[in-house]
Amino acid sequence: MLHPDNVYQEAKRKEDENYKFRTYLKMHADEMELDRQFQRLHRELFADYDCSQCRNCCKQYYGIIPEEDIEKDAAHLGISTEQFIDFFLKKERVGLDYHTKHKPCDFLLEDGSCKLGDCKPDDCKNYPYTEQPEQLWSLLSVLEAVEVCPVAFEIYERLKEEYRFRGKR
Repeated sequence: MLHPDNVYQEAKRKEDENYKFRTYLKMHADEMELDRQFQRLHRELFADYDCSQCRNCCKQYYGIIPEEDIEKDAAHLGISTEQFIDFFLKKERVGLDYHTKHKPCDFLLEDGSCKLGDCKPDDCKNYPYTEQPEQLWSLLSVLEAVEVCPVAFEIYERLKEEYRFRGKR
């Protein structure tokens, strides 16, 4: 598996090939089978992967905090909801959610853990979303994750092997 520091560079090097493979999947993959392949590879690769040693997602994205989580998150940190919003969040321009003020995420600790612990938002818990259904319709999002997450990168590479995709199509 790629070192987290090398994922973006390697994904950019393979960007044209990755987009061609996306097109190939759109035209040839069976939706249900593709979901099973993603889920199998997700479980297999994440079984032995320690995300706290990477945290590219926390470093490269703003954390999204749903409005309904703010009270619970503030209580977890032992502060008021007003303090929580003031210290850590900005209101989304569209929608009801908030995002962290900074990148890396304001809740990322030096050891790679999250200051919010078990209160971590579902978006964070589910990243890179490679175990979610309907992957055929989310392949652009997968390509974004391939640039950030070593596991998503590896899943995509293994799928190319399974489909015997050569990249020169």
